[in-house]
Amino acid sequence: MLALFTMETLLRAKCFRHLAIPGSVRVLYKDYRTVLPQNFSNYESVKQEFKLEIPEYFNFAKDVLDQWTNMEKAGKRPSNPAFWWINGNGEEVRWSFEELGSLSRKFANILTEACSLQRGDRVIVILPKIPEWWLANVACLRTGIVLIPGTTQLTQKDILYRLQSSKAKCIITNEVLAPAVDAVASKCENLHSKLIVSQKPKDGWGNLKEMMKHASDNHTCVKTKHDEMMAIYFTSGTSGSPKMTGHTHSSFGLGLSVNGRFWLDLTPSDVMWNTSDTGWAKSAWSSVFSPWIQGACVFAHYLPHFEPTSILQTLSKFPITVFCSAPTAYRMLVRNMTSCKFKSLKHCVSAGEPINPEVTEQWRKRTGLDIYEGYGQTETVLICGNFKGMKIKPGSMGKPSPAFDVKILDVNGNVLPPGQEGDIGIQALPKRPFGLFAHYIDNPTKTASTLRGNFYITGDRGYMDEDGYFWFVARSDDIILSSGYRIGPFEVESALTEHPAVVEAAVVSSPDPIRGEVVKAFIVLTPEYKSHDQEQLKKEIQEHVKKTTAPYKYPRKVEFVQELPKTISGKIKRNELRKKEWETI
Repeated sequence: MLALFTMETLLRAKCFRHLAIPGSVRVLYKDYRTVLPQNFSNYESVKQEFKLEIPEYFNFAKDVLDQWTNMEKAGKRPSNPAFWWINGNGEEVRWSFEELGSLSRKFANILTEACSLQRGDRVIVILPKIPEWWLANVACLRTGIVLIPGTTQLTQKDILYRLQSSKAKCIITNEVLAPAVDAVASKCENLHSKLIVSQKPKDGWGNLKEMMKHASDNHTCVKTKHDEMMAIYFTSGTSGSPKMTGHTHSSFGLGLSVNGRFWLDLTPSDVMWNTSDTGWAKSAWSSVFSPWIQGACVFAHYLPHFEPTSILQTLSKFPITVFCSAPTAYRMLVRNMTSCKFKSLKHCVSAGEPINPEVTEQWRKRTGLDIYEGYGQTETVLICGNFKGMKIKPGSMGKPSPAFDVKILDVNGNVLPPGQEGDIGIQALPKRPFGLFAHYIDNPTKTASTLRGNFYITGDRGYMDEDGYFWFVARSDDIILSSGYRIGPFEVESALTEHPAVVEAAVVSSPDPIRGEVVKAFIVLTPEYKSHDQEQLKKEIQEHVKKTTAPYKYPRKVEFVQELPKTISGKIKRNELRKKEWETI
């Protein structure tokens, strides 16, 4: 019976004695019927009926996490841990919601007392997938301190840029990155506090592990308004310098309830594993807010590097029910999959970039499970998704989530009919949707440029088919115009990666005296094909693409490379490759 508990159960359980007060989870939904479905067997009905009220005050730690603690104490939640962490050395950590609450309150006191941080101050957290990262997230929520996550792949230059841009007063990291911070700290006038997660003391740094031993867990959560700034995420920087994207307590704290309920299909009985790096908004999506608002267990496996074999073994060994990973990861898992059996796994999702239909088909053959693709941005919660109960169209982003009214627009902001390519937009006026970011920090011009009429323009191109499914074409800057044709790189890259010689590929425009520009492919070869005749292999790959997709899309130019330029988040920097091509004119 406990396995059937969902957020709807939580709302009806009446463990919230302050149900009429704005800020309670109860006021999230106008009508309980809108949250009853755990899948989209009737998509149109769910989409039409879904309503989410935004309370005046909301704090995820107080209004969600602490309420799950109450449910836990009352025996009204499964015995699932709230947090479950392992590493490759046999270490394991399990926390209940009550333990998560106690530890995060200790951390909160360290931030406000030892670090002298106040509500609204900013703290950069650069930690790998270790328990302290999750505690930092919740501690910032409790104190009203603005969290700024950063990936552990940041260089000294990256750290300096983020510290100076954000005006952060505190940084939390580990002993690996501490020297890089020390090297630039003197150039960051706002930085006055540094915390390190380490077994050893370090001069000039507060040792978090030692401080946690002596900190009090007596802390009162601040009362935050729903539109107060909660976190700042730096974008991937695929089309320029990373931008600071500001999210409020409602835009992510409430907005990601849509992800957890409908896309991830989570209940308190589930164990959710998301492999995303801690520095990106995807971790907020699937490693913090979405699972915990549903009362599910967040599972984390600390791996210094992506290891397909270890991932597969973990899926086999532990009772993980919901798995989220990037398309590239699924591609690597499929290539390494042999006789693994995932007894508990029931739901798989992917986001970050379009996933190759060939990969989804291979995954289905080996596991019996579909991969439910989702589409969103650092600036948003889930925009479109393939939801349980819906027919999956391989390669499609699915249909709009309940949070947004999504349209395909022309350059004047007019809605285009099915089948016509245009800009993907979200209706943002007259009432701004709750799952959309507040603004780009210190960049009002860029914020204003995202609006076209009443719509927020995502910067992505796509189209909607006759059945209401959305299809990604490319980032607007990545479209290739050749001989009158508009060609998106993804379909060509997808065709390329289906060839056995291709590990990964990037497609950009390249100047051509006759056609203006043509498709050029940069290809990383598998080891066994590197010794093949290069010219012959190029022709073979070109013929393969002609047969796999529309012939006019085939790459007229092919270059084999050792690696592709990527952002810190692992996304291909097509703009860099394109710039290289056009600078040679």
